[in-house]
Amino acid sequence: MLRRLSRSVSFSLTGLLAAALLAACGSAPDLRTPPPLVRSRIAPPPTPASAPASAAAPVLAAPSAELPASAPVTPGASATPLETPAVAARFPEPSIAYPLPSLAPGRTEFTSAAEMQALLQGLTAAASTASGENPPSVTLLQLGSSQQGTPLQALLFTRHPSPSPSVIVRGGRPTVLLIGQQHGDEPASAEALLVLARELASGGLQGLLDRINVLILPRVNPDGALLAQAAAANGVDLDTDHLLLTTPEARAVASLARDYRPLVVIDAHEYPLDPGHAERFGGAQRADLLLQYASTAGLPDFVMKASEEWFRQPLVRALKGDGLTVDWSHRPVADVTARRMAMGTPSPDNARNVNGLRNAVSFIVESRGGNLGRTHLNRRVFSHVTAISHLLRSSAQRADDLVKLRKYVDASVRAELCSGEMLIDARLTPAEHSLVMLDPQTGEDKNVAVNWDSALLLRDGKPRSRPCGYWLAANQTEAVARLRGLGLRVEQLLEAVEMQGDVNTGAPVAGEREFLAFNAPAGSYYVPLSQAWARLVVAAMEPDSAHGLVARKVADGGPRRLVKVTTVPKVRRTIVP
Repeated sequence: MLRRLSRSVSFSLTGLLAAALLAACGSAPDLRTPPPLVRSRIAPPPTPASAPASAAAPVLAAPSAELPASAPVTPGASATPLETPAVAARFPEPSIAYPLPSLAPGRTEFTSAAEMQALLQGLTAAASTASGENPPSVTLLQLGSSQQGTPLQALLFTRHPSPSPSVIVRGGRPTVLLIGQQHGDEPASAEALLVLARELASGGLQGLLDRINVLILPRVNPDGALLAQAAAANGVDLDTDHLLLTTPEARAVASLARDYRPLVVIDAHEYPLDPGHAERFGGAQRADLLLQYASTAGLPDFVMKASEEWFRQPLVRALKGDGLTVDWSHRPVADVTARRMAMGTPSPDNARNVNGLRNAVSFIVESRGGNLGRTHLNRRVFSHVTAISHLLRSSAQRADDLVKLRKYVDASVRAELCSGEMLIDARLTPAEHSLVMLDPQTGEDKNVAVNWDSALLLRDGKPRSRPCGYWLAANQTEAVARLRGLGLRVEQLLEAVEMQGDVNTGAPVAGEREFLAFNAPAGSYYVPLSQAWARLVVAAMEPDSAHGLVARKVADGGPRRLVKVTTVPKVRRTIVP
């Protein structure tokens, strides 16, 4: 079974939304462009023949971001340099210099946790004493601590007089959430978000706050940053923990999504350079930036269309004008003998896909060279700042459209309960793709055709009938806590009631299904699909899902512990706080 995630533009997103009470989506508002943060495009590099030699680059020492299917590279296993001089010359320094501790002359370290806290606190203090007409409010949000006790702090930028989540959500302006450095060995992402925070507080991006609110959590994984490792202190890859929420770091990210309901989420990463890339694929990695929006089973079609037409296409055009190269996010598959790339992962457990299931436009943005140490650091920061600035401007230009899109999609998802089918655990589809790479010896561009596992068309998922909701026994308190952490509505029964459930919870739609009536006692729980984030409920609760709470032993999937409910229970219930 094939499910196309990004349909061809043979139909107009704007036209369809207009037909669905979104008549104003056909044109972006006339938004005055603020002074550009990127003051000039990158100067063209020297011709490959005259490229100067660069300093020796470090050996690959970091795992891939977001894609566990990538072929791992053991640190120190190869002395092959990550860049030849000709390749390094294709990535000249930008003309802009950022006032970051990590980029100060003679500096050998990245911005420390203490320096980051001081910068965030300084922006908050400066905003509180700012003069002028309607200065932005900058609020420091305390989200708890990392596993080793480092504060997890975010900044909220808004024109609202109150920074409370309820006021922000009711205010009518879209909120954009930026998160960085989920992987501790990808420093440019956090450094770039510090630059963007300064620009929103008092620089060229401040004018966007007339249309949007912005949340910035610059460093999700301070422990990994201190240890120079991708994983968190306990070894967990945080970008696979956004469905189960086993770590305080993932719970901090979820709390921002739960409380502020962002309509756009941007997850900043870096991708590693592979010393064996040229031998395996015939060229060195070229793209300054890799991009991908959410792509997982159950993602609303309109969200995919908005991601492509309103955000990715304009961004690609703008980045080319800024002198930056861009492609889809991808990694080599684990089989080192295969000339094949995987385009992201459809798993519903990373930040990109979980936030897509929250009906948000959700992107991963990866700069080139997370394992390069400080080599090209300023260019990597520049790449992130440039790309995310454009995405913020697109969010502001499409502010009214985003609000209408969310209302329409939320209502559509709520209306799906008790009927139709849903898809879980879909896989990528084999295709072909042409990648622009670099000749390692000359530095010249070369087009390389590769086998390509596409995330734009998902296949071989498990079709299942859509229930009205899921029933949980009263002792399933840990599963309830995880669901509430995700921002999902859970209701507790105030009295006993007879419910109808689906005995064959894992049966396909076409298979025989057996129903039974069962007694649900007072104090047990009901998770309805009549909520806007119902497709995230399915990812977490469907018993047959390989990534959900049952498969990962958080919830007991036994027939007396979890049941797919096929009729809406008529009983008094209270929402679990």
